[in-house]
Amino acid sequence: MYAVNEDGEKEGGGKVTAFSFDKANRKLKKINQVESIGNHPCYVTVDKTGKWVIAGNYSSGTVSVFPIAPDGGIGIASTTLQHQGSGPNKSRQTAPHVHATVFSPDNKYLFVPDLGIDKVVGYNFNPKKGSIALKTTTKLSDGSGPRHMDFHPNGKWAYVIQELTGTVTRYSYVDGNLRQLQEISLLPPDYKGSASSADIHVSPDGKFLYTSNRNPSNNITIFSIDQVTGALSLVSHHPTGGKVPRNFSFDPTGKLLLVANQESDNITIFHVDKETGKLTDTGKQIPVPNPVCLKWITVAAKKKK
Repeated sequence: MYAVNEDGEKEGGGKVTAFSFDKANRKLKKINQVESIGNHPCYVTVDKTGKWVIAGNYSSGTVSVFPIAPDGGIGIASTTLQHQGSGPNKSRQTAPHVHATVFSPDNKYLFVPDLGIDKVVGYNFNPKKGSIALKTTTKLSDGSGPRHMDFHPNGKWAYVIQELTGTVTRYSYVDGNLRQLQEISLLPPDYKGSASSADIHVSPDGKFLYTSNRNPSNNITIFSIDQVTGALSLVSHHPTGGKVPRNFSFDPTGKLLLVANQESDNITIFHVDKETGKLTDTGKQIPVPNPVCLKWITVAAKKKK
């Protein structure tokens, strides 16, 4: 397992930490830690070959690629690239701000939403060398602040969430290229507060798109996905039962949605109606200090004594 440590320049820069996971006793053990080659890393991912770790550094606007050692540890960065530019929002876009590092379904391309420059930067990815090279840049609406993205299971469509305007942009996807088809608000029609949108996920069956908006709305917005065109249509908005839903995740069955409410110290659990996409609160919660990211690990069931 790999995690970013959101340190900045005063702490010597960001870090990436590798852990091993003991499935028998279900405990993590630190392997090693390396510098992320940037400040305040906020996103980490592993390519589909399982050989490379990619970290996105928010404050410095850099992307770094690291090799994975035989023991699962992290080696010295093989590539680091610096984004350039700014946006019209003077309080949030004075410099590039890398916010995600997302691989295409075929692992050939790395897509990097940059909140500071209103672009999704696409890179060719070489899995043998761990190198990335610029392929294309996709411009979004000025001041929108692209944050995260997700691909549809069919590999034909991609969806990007914009933090600063509370919108989702739909793209067709072919061989590393994105073409804009739709932009739609995820905010309730009567909502008067500011946008602070965060996470985005397509349901495992590809029928619905889910997005989160943080304080003060604190809700999940659900869209249906047209199975022919990929077009989005609003279904509903659901309160998350907490404050600042920074991340959420479907369980492996797709029947449950778990929401990490960062500032209320709880993970809320919802049942997913696979026909309508709507959520029903199960009434169950998991208390966790400042949860910001949920991932699933397959473990063997404990034997009954």
